[in-house]
Amino acid sequence: MENFADLLKANEEFVASFKSEALGGAALKGLAIVTCMDSRIDPLRIVGMHAGDAKILRNAGARVTEDVLRTLILATHLLGVNRVLVMPHTDCRMASGTEDEIHAAIKESSGVDTRSIEIRTVKDPLAALEKDILRIETYPFLKEGVKVMGAIYDVKSGKLSPVNL
Repeated sequence: MENFADLLKANEEFVASFKSEALGGAALKGLAIVTCMDSRIDPLRIVGMHAGDAKILRNAGARVTEDVLRTLILATHLLGVNRVLVMPHTDCRMASGTEDEIHAAIKESSGVDTRSIEIRTVKDPLAALEKDILRIETYPFLKEGVKVMGAIYDVKSGKLSPVNL
């Protein structure tokens, strides 16, 4: 517990001023955002939303993985999502090297051999984004009529630049 004492202390302070907004599980603005786990990204603030407005799906590189698709099935059929923003960002570690280079960096850093898993590095961020948008648009299990947009978030300026396909 001592490794997490700062979190528990912060939660005590949070609880002291917490006011329930009586939010349900649905995305009030009908949006799901697929973005990177990078801690410089505050997805709701970037698009002017608040807790309860959107579903946030995060992973390394903002890639549309099988788990993202699984989650979007639930979100589109049961949680009010009717549009999806795929939002990778500039200066992403997943775009800084090849699969082999990332595996080698992990091995050098910790001695762990991760070559048995796909990291999903991004050589061409625009091409990866286009592929991920297409994966969502053609996925047969999502609710009909879901709209998809891709946009690249600039971590230095805060600007969101839509990608037109």
